[in-house]
Amino acid sequence: MTFDTPENTETRTPPEFVDEAATAGPEGTPPEQDSAPEVIGVRRGMFGVSGTGDTSGYGRLVRPVTLPGSTPAPYGGYFDELVAELHAALGAVDTRWESAIEKVIVFRGDLTLHVRREHLVTVAKALRDHAALRFELCLGVNGVHYPEDADRELHAVYHLMSITHNRRLRVEVSAPDADPHIPSLFSVYPTTDWHERETYDFFGILFDGHPSLTRIAMPDDWRGHPQRKDYPLGGIPVEYKGARIPPPDERRAYK
Repeated sequence: MTFDTPENTETRTPPEFVDEAATAGPEGTPPEQDSAPEVIGVRRGMFGVSGTGDTSGYGRLVRPVTLPGSTPAPYGGYFDELVAELHAALGAVDTRWESAIEKVIVFRGDLTLHVRREHLVTVAKALRDHAALRFELCLGVNGVHYPEDADRELHAVYHLMSITHNRRLRVEVSAPDADPHIPSLFSVYPTTDWHERETYDFFGILFDGHPSLTRIAMPDDWRGHPQRKDYPLGGIPVEYKGARIPPPDERRAYK
């Protein structure tokens, strides 16, 4: 007998609760309201290839590009306490919450604070120094490129951990392609030194105040930033080796 046979009288889980775990806090307490996703564009093909042949086999795939939307309070778990303490910590240094924090997102068990770049250092210091927060450790920096996210195409994501309280937090900040500047957090978290260099190398984000913002993987004279989504997949002259990478539709096929 299968689940769908009439003899099976087991109660189905209501559809509205199927994805409950996707937005649950660390104690499994989901926010009271789910956030509506933010649609920023439409992607065609698996990798958004344009201008060259698509050899992935997904050329006719069309899907929206979405980001998690803002989550209303309460957030669930310890997230509500964390947000309240940060609100108080920012008030203590004469920084308005609405000026510093763009939005709060709870998605797949993670709390993410979207911080306006001009307040990034202030927020990071509050997260590190406030006794009820104590996020002493920055685990790394990730770069993300959303070409369709107008005026905020470049994102830097910092993963923080409180060793004192055993809590985790993501801090995200964005900048436009036309002005790719974000304050460096080296003065707050020295461990971001090489992480910010790598993010600059691959995404082109300029971390103002970094002590040595140079390439870390690519040659110093390399043109462009290879992990941006508008970076060509092929046909790139590799000048320092005198070689050339052919575009996808000109590469040798192995069958």
